[in-house]
Amino acid sequence: MIDPRLRDRVAVITGCDTALGISAAIARALARQQVRPLLITEPGADDHLTPALRADGHTAEALAVDLTDPHAPQQVYDTAEARLGPVEILVLNTAPSRLDTFTRARGAEELTATGIDAHHERGTRAPALLIAEHHRRHRARRGEWGRIITLSTDVSDGAPGQVSRAAAAHALESLSRSAAQEFGPTGITVNIIACGAVRTGWLHRDDAARLAETSPLGRLGHPDDIADIAAFLASHQARWLTGQTLYAGGGRRMR
Repeated sequence: MIDPRLRDRVAVITGCDTALGISAAIARALARQQVRPLLITEPGADDHLTPALRADGHTAEALAVDLTDPHAPQQVYDTAEARLGPVEILVLNTAPSRLDTFTRARGAEELTATGIDAHHERGTRAPALLIAEHHRRHRARRGEWGRIITLSTDVSDGAPGQVSRAAAAHALESLSRSAAQEFGPTGITVNIIACGAVRTGWLHRDDAARLAETSPLGRLGHPDDIADIAAFLASHQARWLTGQTLYAGGGRRMR
């Protein structure tokens, strides 16, 4: 029997605003391995996930916080440590989903300074500061084991109609690889899941059908598909992986 060695470890998971999303699926997958998550939501979001996890016998806490606030990482880690214990796993799913373009093509909004800043503020700066805080806390307690998992997109190298989103994701991947190199001696691994199209409720039905038809596996992804990969990357079995990008899109992108 494989033991992922995750029992009683504490995780911070961002992007838990909906029970149908990828972050919620990751929270459930880690909770099944006896991880104790702090679920990060946007202020004003309804928290249905924490009560559901507790009803299933898991330990879970939630925190509503604006991650664009530069002081948010300290609040997140102070809360996690007070309620659950030292954080060893950080799962980052922070990217906004607004669509913009240089040419107003495909129904997307025209590129603006405000749109660019919003994507990088939430999709690049916010995770970078959380990564830095994770390392500071780890170093302060002389930790020897840690996991950082960042969620990106499999079109981060350029996507018409998703110009700012793709650029922010590309920057996040670079930050993750830099962190992997710098944190390696401290026992923290950092890996990226580059997600393809996943059924989380935002895809138009026609787009979903088209993407499913062109997938080598003949379907779109489900949140649980991504969650299982995240659980693996957090596990002892992924101990020799760091700085890697895993394309999780059913084969739509291959390397």
